[in-house]
Amino acid sequence: EVSCRRLGGGLVQAGESLRLSCSGSTLTLEGFGIGWFRQAPGKEREWVSYRGSRDGTRDYADSVMGRFTISEDVAENTVYLQMNSLKPEDTAVYYCAAANPWTIVRGREEHEYEYWGQGTLVTVSS
Repeated sequence: EVSCRRLGGGLVQAGESLRLSCSGSTLTLEGFGIGWFRQAPGKEREWVSYRGSRDGTRDYADSVMGRFTISEDVAENTVYLQMNSLKPEDTAVYYCAAANPWTIVRGREEHEYEYWGQGTLVTVSS
């Protein structure tokens, strides 16, 4: 239903950039809220960013504000997460998720999302 992948290798050095994509298969992502989450080893899954459905909303966690940017190619049914100035603490398995608009409150909680892509590992070395 949704697929998350890296646009490049999953191992990068601190300060470098990486781009993740979230693509719809059975879903037309333009009509869904799109969330990005990540989970580091031994830690709980945490919210990273949110793109609202057709409303232009772009929200980011404080930890990634100014470094991560959401973009979208509607024709390709794909939402991107551009990750710049990566830090070792960004190392995690990253997930994208889709939610029907009526289930969204702020787009920051796991339970708001019905459809989850498989995680992709991003490792940032020092």
